[in-house]
Amino acid sequence: MADQEVVAAKPREGKFNKNAARRVRVAGMVPGVLYGAKEPAIAVELDPKQITRILHSDSGHNTIFDLEIGSGRTKAMIVDWQYEPIKGKLMHIDLKRIAMDKAMRVKVPILLEGTPVGVKMQGGILDQVLREVEIECLPGDIPSHIDVSVTGLGLNSSIRVADLPHDGKIKFITDENATVAHVVAIKEEVAPVVDAVVAAVPAEPEVAKKGKTEAPDPAAEKGGKK
Repeated sequence: MADQEVVAAKPREGKFNKNAARRVRVAGMVPGVLYGAKEPAIAVELDPKQITRILHSDSGHNTIFDLEIGSGRTKAMIVDWQYEPIKGKLMHIDLKRIAMDKAMRVKVPILLEGTPVGVKMQGGILDQVLREVEIECLPGDIPSHIDVSVTGLGLNSSIRVADLPHDGKIKFITDENATVAHVVAIKEEVAPVVDAVVAAVPAEPEVAKKGKTEAPDPAAEKGGKK
């Protein structure tokens, strides 16, 4: 899956401090670090538009490309990146040297295809539990994504990692028993119980009418004696 695009990088003479990175951004470039393959880390600066294009490509950060530094060239991959939170500009990227003859572990997205029979005919809903899976393979065999058909998925049925289509070139690192997607029943709404609660509450005693109360008869209190 190696990408033919060549990314030009300019060395920053080993300067990893914040002031140096700020000057790179002011100049319209993005600072980065290249490491891996048991070689020293190198501070570099790159074209942010080119890096953004790679990140938004079909294979995304799993894209393997040629990184050109001076007269040298190496295969590389973007392994980490940071965006400025307000304007959304690239702030920094980490690049890793890639050996095309050595297996590596990456995470790739899972794309569901079709509408399950459990949704069409049985009134269920499709729930995707796992959206990416970790695999191990040679860099050139990394898929941009793994497609799986869910059309035959019935109500209360599921697809697990072991059911994902793959050939002998990739090995699943994620637990093969992990659920990728399943069709579940729609939960019935609980009937309102407001009326029942109101009916169960005892009625309040009748409130005495407002107004002046009648004074007691003194003669009645003395048994009628004068």
